Amino acid sequence: MTLAIPATVSAADRRVRVMIVDDAVVVRGLFSRWVEAEPDLEVVASLRTGREAVNQVERANPDVVVLDVDMPELDGIAALPLLLAKKPGLIVIMASTLTRRNAEISLKALSLGATDYIPKPSSNREVTSSSMFHRDLIEKIRGLGARALRGRLPEAPPRAAVAKAPQVLAPRVLPPKVAAPPLVPRAGTQMGVGAPTALRPMPLTPPRVLLIGASTGGPQALNALISQIVGIIDRSPVLITQHMPPTFTTILAEHLARIANRPAREASDGEEINAGTIYLAPGGKHMQVKRRDGTAVIEITDSPMINFCKPAVDPLFSSAATVWGKRVLALVLTGMGSDGLRGAQEIAAAGGTVLAQDEATSVVWGMPGQVANAGLCSAVLPLAEIAPKLNQLFLGPP
Repeated sequence: MTLAIPATVSAADRRVRVMIVDDAVVVRGLFSRWVEAEPDLEVVASLRTGREAVNQVERANPDVVVLDVDMPELDGIAALPLLLAKKPGLIVIMASTLTRRNAEISLKALSLGATDYIPKPSSNREVTSSSMFHRDLIEKIRGLGARALRGRLPEAPPRAAVAKAPQVLAPRVLPPKVAAPPLVPRAGTQMGVGAPTALRPMPLTPPRVLLIGASTGGPQALNALISQIVGIIDRSPVLITQHMPPTFTTILAEHLARIANRPAREASDGEEINAGTIYLAPGGKHMQVKRRDGTAVIEITDSPMINFCKPAVDPLFSSAATVWGKRVLALVLTGMGSDGLRGAQEIAAAGGTVLAQDEATSVVWGMPGQVANAGLCSAVLPLAEIAPKLNQLFLGPP
């Protein structure tokens, strides 16, 4: 939602303040040019080592730090807790080349307080030439910095005082492909700062499969959630699409297996879908489901990006609506963008159930906000309340 900013706020105050920390001078210069080219972003420091970042973070006062993993003197993983100690709530995006070691470090950094990560191409030439990496970096800085920006801007004046301001249009929501069940108004239910919204009824029959879609903040949310739903995993298959590149998804699956003490792995094309297993969409591929001789199986495809994502949530959700219909429960966790919206529309139209994480506990309320504001959800819940609700729906009252 566009902020109503009082005229007394300076142009500089409206920009997201960015610190770039990377020992490669070419990378620092490139990132700085990209950021400075955006009217709503500005570079407040460009530094070579983690030690310099720790020493200057209070003076530079950034909203967002792009922090390289491998640096001399003090690397990214060592600098991270020191930066957060000096500025609690600082948004840190870990940047690393796509190796297993760096992927493990980046995921560890999330557990230590980093907000997100971005895998860098393996060479400076590829960094320079990759338009997708450029887009992803700026999108992450802007999307994550928006929360910090809201925190340091004055509150907007009352509605009456800005009545003559130009109208701000709400984000466009894609129409459903097919008619969906009617909404059931639930007075008093709040989503974010909006007015009371309408929720769909909870399912009358227990769901038989759990789908989860997530992006920014998703690994942290999954780590908190999975250990609390082992009873569901034992009875129902769990299929997850988390926006992640290759290698990262391999490591995330290993982490989830340890947390749940249940099998969790990147899904393979053609394998049967069974209860007791967590299936994760492999990085760089889309995961769908289909029927083969009456049995539900995984389908892995290398088709183009959907919603700028690969893997994308929509293919999983849409195909599951066809295979399982009203027995699907789809959960949309924190993440940027609108991936999962169209698939959630198809699940709702097939009689399935959609839940979403609420705004207050989401790192970014993009994906869950889209499905919530489209009226597709049966509940919009804080992260801590999602597992109890899932257990109730799948397993019955405690």
